[in-house]
Amino acid sequence: MQLFVGLGNPGAKYARNRHNIGFMALDRIASDHGFPPFRSKFQGEVSEGRLGAGKVILLKPMTFMNLSGQSVGEAMRFYKLEPPDITVFHDEIDLAPGKVKLKAGGGHAGHNGLRSIHDHIGPHYDRVRLGVGHPGHKDAVPGYVLHDFAKADEDWLDDILRGIGDGAPKLADGDGPGFLNAIGLRRQPPRGDGGKPGATPPPAQPEAKPEPEDPRSPLQKLVDRFK
Repeated sequence: MQLFVGLGNPGAKYARNRHNIGFMALDRIASDHGFPPFRSKFQGEVSEGRLGAGKVILLKPMTFMNLSGQSVGEAMRFYKLEPPDITVFHDEIDLAPGKVKLKAGGGHAGHNGLRSIHDHIGPHYDRVRLGVGHPGHKDAVPGYVLHDFAKADEDWLDDILRGIGDGAPKLADGDGPGFLNAIGLRRQPPRGDGGKPGATPPPAQPEAKPEPEDPRSPLQKLVDRFK
């Protein structure tokens, strides 16, 4: 059994914030894989289903970002899990928009949601770092992450969320590269005829057969030319 945690803030006014991309990721997984509706539990919202070969619990803490660890710790203890059984999906300002990386353990880099989780269960959990970009100055970070994604972000954001849905079973089975590849295929689908994403590639042309080697010496070739 595993626990997938998406970080964000509760309430409609935060729903499209950059800080809420973790919530968006879990909603996409639940929708794509037929999870039942989320229900209130562990100071959050929970849905249980299967991904890959095993059972996965999806948890969205409803404590506000700074207290996310309370909800995560409560769920972990209830299901008798260990920190390595937990994967947290969160916004990452130190990655370019649309960039996704996996990380096992480590620091919280000042992220208030991760800081709270550290306080409650320690640092030894996995993370899916979802790049949202940096505003350019650290003083602008709070306003930036608590602002909605721009319209220009919608295409890559949709690709990332679709890719997360596609790759979730791989992630649950411990296949990190397969998970990231699923996202990559949404971001840059294979191009076929005419450069259109997803088009059928043209059939391979048979290789030309090489000409047989001429066994004659250069002198013999010259003599033969004047016969």
